[in-house]
Amino acid sequence: MLLRAENSKFARTINLYKAVLCIFAFSAYSAETVTLHNSDTEVTYKNLSSLSVSHQTKVKTWLNFGINANKRMLGLPRQAHYYFDLNPRYFATEPVPWARINRGVFDTVELHFYRYASLTSLKRDWTLYHELSHLYHPLFDYKDFWLAEGLATYLQNRVMLHNQLISRDEFIHRISAGLQRGKLNTKQNKGQLNSVSENMWQRNAYQRVYWTGVAFFIEAESQLKAQDKPDLVSLIKQYQMCCRENEQYASDQQAKQFLQSLDRLSRSGIFTSLYRRYQTREDFPVISKSQIASLITPFTPKSQLQ
Repeated sequence: MLLRAENSKFARTINLYKAVLCIFAFSAYSAETVTLHNSDTEVTYKNLSSLSVSHQTKVKTWLNFGINANKRMLGLPRQAHYYFDLNPRYFATEPVPWARINRGVFDTVELHFYRYASLTSLKRDWTLYHELSHLYHPLFDYKDFWLAEGLATYLQNRVMLHNQLISRDEFIHRISAGLQRGKLNTKQNKGQLNSVSENMWQRNAYQRVYWTGVAFFIEAESQLKAQDKPDLVSLIKQYQMCCRENEQYASDQQAKQFLQSLDRLSRSGIFTSLYRRYQTREDFPVISKSQIASLITPFTPKSQLQ
């Protein structure tokens, strides 16, 4: 889940001002450097001291594991310094009942988790991988949240499969079941996708918004493969290096700019063409079983074999 940064002046601050602001904003945070596959990166925690020493160790191990899991597949996001706002709960029915990304001068992962959850249950929960996946794209306008949440939901399942947290059969089941929920929710939340996305909280249209976005990226993957192009994961990695820094702050054109960047990197028009078709659609996309199964079939474009 994403949270829009309230203060638009952040988009116009100079780098020195950003640095000073970060110092004050994170005065209650503790920072440490962790090793991520032979490269050091810094992780900053807020409210870590509210936990016992043993729980602090568990939470840091969990977060380090999640960062590494996403990095193994997607590489480091452009913002390589990770900020976590920790909100441990005494009572919860699941390991991580709620989380979101707070956008601003720096992007912060706000996590609400059960403080007594086991390390294993925290690692197997999908929420952390979902929120970390949001760090790989800029903030989109409300009408395009279907794209942001679809990408994060799609990537979270890819990351969990890649790190053997779920099996191939479970991956297919999760995607298929999610698409079915999206289809059912579309019947209850009629209207154009961009309008429903803009009001998904009031309309309780999460399933339609999230899973229509997943369908979008499954279709994109199918077309990339058909045209012998690099897959989405490869494009997301390249995007961090070429374009992410220039698309940090929100505007109503941010989603289009993001997709145009993916089109340039893939030397295609796949993403913007699909976006034009999806943004105002009123039905739920039809995704075949073969399209879902093809997501776990290894594929290397011929251009990368030469």
